[in-house]
Amino acid sequence: MTLFRIERATALAPGEAWRRLTDWPAHGERVPFTRTRVLTPGGTGVGTRFTARTGIGRAGFDDPMEVVRWEPPKAGSPGVCRLEKHGRTVLGWAVIEVREAPGGGSRVVWTEDLRLRGLPRAADPLLNAAGRMLFGRAMDALLRG
Repeated sequence: MTLFRIERATALAPGEAWRRLTDWPAHGERVPFTRTRVLTPGGTGVGTRFTARTGIGRAGFDDPMEVVRWEPPKAGSPGVCRLEKHGRTVLGWAVIEVREAPGGGSRVVWTEDLRLRGLPRAADPLLNAAGRMLFGRAMDALLRG
């Protein structure tokens, strides 16, 4: 298990930053070697399920997730989305928080508890570094649009 936190400042208004970060199909378009398939109608809110498939050809793995908390940002209060991972390979959770930044724009925090089944704890530092890099790049790409 590895826990990491990624923070970004953006000029985007909180509502727009939220929309981009919770656009599940866009995750597959912006993250290399990943496709995202939304499994529930509507695609937003508590109960939304989707799977991110990462790999090349037949070599890869699925990362099925479910939204268990969905509170879009409102004036004066941050937005919070919590995802629970239910895969055979990838386990854990993620929380995406979007809040208004002083002076305008948004402050975004992505916190993730990432576990890969069968990976020894000795590999946690490597998984942490890889998670920070991959999710940081994904976050940057999503916020750029």
